[in-house]
Amino acid sequence: MGAAACGGGEESSGEAAPSGAASGGSNLKVGLAYDVGGRGDQSFNDAAAAGLDKAKAELNLAEARELSAGPGETDAQKEERLRLLASSGYNPIIAVGFAYSGALGKVAKEFPDVKFAIVDDAVEGSNITNLLFAEHEGSFLVGAAAALKSEKNNIGFIGGVRTPLIEKFQAGYEAGAKSVKPDIKIQSDYLTDPPDFNGFNDPAKGKTTAEGMYDAGADVIYQAAGGSGGGVFEAAKAANAWAIGVDSDQAKTADPGVRDVIITSMLKKVDVAVFDFIKSVSDGSVQAGPKVYDLKAGGVDYSTTGGKIDDITAKLDELKQRIISGEITVPDKLS
Repeated sequence: MGAAACGGGEESSGEAAPSGAASGGSNLKVGLAYDVGGRGDQSFNDAAAAGLDKAKAELNLAEARELSAGPGETDAQKEERLRLLASSGYNPIIAVGFAYSGALGKVAKEFPDVKFAIVDDAVEGSNITNLLFAEHEGSFLVGAAAALKSEKNNIGFIGGVRTPLIEKFQAGYEAGAKSVKPDIKIQSDYLTDPPDFNGFNDPAKGKTTAEGMYDAGADVIYQAAGGSGGGVFEAAKAANAWAIGVDSDQAKTADPGVRDVIITSMLKKVDVAVFDFIKSVSDGSVQAGPKVYDLKAGGVDYSTTGGKIDDITAKLDELKQRIISGEITVPDKLS
């Protein structure tokens, strides 16, 4: 079964050189199943890809194979993708995104000797590692940054798909903004609702939604929308306004023409989690169950690329330490 049969998904670039095993490498054949958008989304999937690339460079993998989800596909198609990797001898296998939850729970039982990991969901299984993040903590910091940099006392949040995970970003963002400006106006919207997950890969809709917020007075918008974020950046550029990136340091990864409107990004270090998991399989220390990457563990943070928030980093770092110490408890759900 070819990659194209997996719900329209595509095999991504970069199969590792098979000479790794011969030169004393780890002998691991790693499989990576991306969410919609795949390698090249400049955000969530690219962060996972960076972790795999580091593993290729440092762990000398025998082989790596990358497959991507297609828009609007079913759980059965995701099962096929994971099953294809497992039956082809890939071990470990990493599923990027909570959309794989149902599929992974089923396929992992069929292949008990294969080590699986999933990013952003707590699927239980004796051979499943859960790579989880405190997105609300990182979002609190960029929410504070948005409020401090806003000259109109009006900011926005755009989520790709209305799910509990993305609402976690919104909850932290709003709490952070209100912690420094209690009276700030916060506009919020989502591009799609489940079962439609195309909100993570629709830059045109991201742009239109952001244009509406900027027209309504916002001068900073935080997007947690995957590949749709590129449209938000375009709208910010046209409106002579600011935007905040997510997952990756998007002032480095977004299209060059819009990088100058990105004042900061909420860093979600999926690359670190993916590399850590592959390394743990390589050295035999892998454990099933949840592993949480929070502010204290360095799993989330904010970026300073471009110097646009240099004037407020002292305040943000103070808030960061208060969260790490437990003085501030950041909500992970909308009230």
